[in-house]
Amino acid sequence: MPTTRLHATVRGDVQGVFFRAHTEEKARELGLTGWVMNTSGGGVEVVAEGEREKLEALLAWLRRGPPAAVVSGVDAEWEEFKAEFARFEIKYR
Repeated sequence: MPTTRLHATVRGDVQGVFFRAHTEEKARELGLTGWVMNTSGGGVEVVAEGEREKLEALLAWLRRGPPAAVVSGVDAEWEEFKAEFARFEIKYR
């Protein structure tokens, strides 16, 4: 399977609702590597690498988010796979 990289920013009521923890859990479940962190603007940023099909599943999940989140939009870009992560984790600013 071809590998690629997803860089996404999630907007809406997504901080303080365990969005990062649920994203970490979903990404690990899908076998992806990368990170998730809150942005200073109130969103959540995600960089994930792996098989395109699994990244598309993560992107679909990001558009819904966990039960307490209200996602108003997701900006997503596909980038070149860099193989720079050993696992998926929460990053802190």
